[in-house]
Amino acid sequence: MDIKVGVNRKLLGGLSSAAVIGVMLLPQQAQAHGYASEPPSRAFACRQGLNNDCGGAQYEPQSVGETDKGFPARGPVDGKIASGGHANFAALDVQTANRWYLTEIRDRNVEFAWQYTLGHRTTGWEYFITKTGWNPNQPLSREAFELTPFCAVDGGGVSPVESSSGNGPGKEKHRCTLPADRNGQHVILGVWTIDDTAAAFYNVMDVNIVTEGGPGEPAPGWNEVGNIQPHRELQVGDKVKARAFVGGVESAQYSAQISIDSADEGLPQNWSLKLAQRINDTQTLVRAGVRDANGNISPIQGANTIFAQPASGISSYELAYDVLPGDEAYLHIHGLKPEYALADGKTTVDFSVMTNKKLQVTATLFDAANQQVGFARQEVNATTAPLSLEASAAPGRHLLKLVGISKQGRIALQEERYVELKSGDAGGEYDHIYPEGMSTYKAGDRVLQPKSGEVFECKPFPAEGWCRIYSPSANHYEPGTGSNWQDAWIAR
Repeated sequence: MDIKVGVNRKLLGGLSSAAVIGVMLLPQQAQAHGYASEPPSRAFACRQGLNNDCGGAQYEPQSVGETDKGFPARGPVDGKIASGGHANFAALDVQTANRWYLTEIRDRNVEFAWQYTLGHRTTGWEYFITKTGWNPNQPLSREAFELTPFCAVDGGGVSPVESSSGNGPGKEKHRCTLPADRNGQHVILGVWTIDDTAAAFYNVMDVNIVTEGGPGEPAPGWNEVGNIQPHRELQVGDKVKARAFVGGVESAQYSAQISIDSADEGLPQNWSLKLAQRINDTQTLVRAGVRDANGNISPIQGANTIFAQPASGISSYELAYDVLPGDEAYLHIHGLKPEYALADGKTTVDFSVMTNKKLQVTATLFDAANQQVGFARQEVNATTAPLSLEASAAPGRHLLKLVGISKQGRIALQEERYVELKSGDAGGEYDHIYPEGMSTYKAGDRVLQPKSGEVFECKPFPAEGWCRIYSPSANHYEPGTGSNWQDAWIAR
């Protein structure tokens, strides 16, 4: 297959191989994106809430897996097949038997569907599947896959969507047949190859094949009606309820609830297992778990599917959380100056944060028009800690907004203060803005300290040498703030 690349060959002759690849990929990165929607790709399942802790893939499933075309000779490296080698999507490369939601496949004649945010001209699609006996606890590699696709679809070099905008679902689903000897947990790798660039999109789909004619044939009558997604950590005393709905009305008969009795039980994979076991212990027409190679439905430490017999009338399950309120907590701002001096429209707003909890603290500075002009984020663990943010702003009154959120999200604290940002020349004339040009400071030079807006004059010889000494570990002579600043400076 010829690769058509619209770039100047003379230009490429002077570039490294890495640079050549970068040039070749530029059009693709700007124009073509999409993802497998049916069965859902690992990334799309993140957006649907079926997977958790996915990093950037949850928000950009259409960008996952973009790299060189030509699998298996080229394409993503082993161990990074799910992410395509992109750091923003690295969480997708984690591979264990219970890490990802498994979509049940009940018919070997399967249809694959794709969604495109901009459907570029397409060479085609290929589908690869993991081998019989592959190890789901090993990083995905070429060794795990059959390297001959079990299904290939010609793209004809045209856009895969009907819309003139190139945005939307594919014009056709891809009708393929799974290998007859594949049952249970597998990964399907779908490859969408772009026609006029050097790139392809690689999407992995996590499936559980339970089809007729194999050992994984499902027990008759069990229909999927819900999921237990372990996406949050719980505390002792919290409760989780699987609420069953029959005809749109909650059914107490088919619902089940657990309490968290220990810190270990509060871990996501553990309370998911406990709730699935509670359902199975208390119900005869409902089962929770994952089908194994023999078609049995067994709970696992991870995502569990809820199945029901038609005789129950159950249409769906929803999870409800009854969590204890957070302990008494506080968040305070200390050491905030009423004024900060601007130097060339910039300043550092520094202060201290006091809290009695472990919080992710964000500080945002807004101007009078409620536009953000500064931002900082820092984890503070039950202490008083310094925090500062860099701001680019105009003189005037500004609002400092402080927000503290606990890891589990049950503590949310806020505090606001107003500060005045003033033009840097308010403290008088000066020759430098500290510490810019420090190596040239001499006796009589005046510098503006942007932290306070004050102006300081360098003392005459022999003290002038101290004016030129500063480092993060030796800041004793920083004007106005260092422990020995008066040895070098005179406040003006």
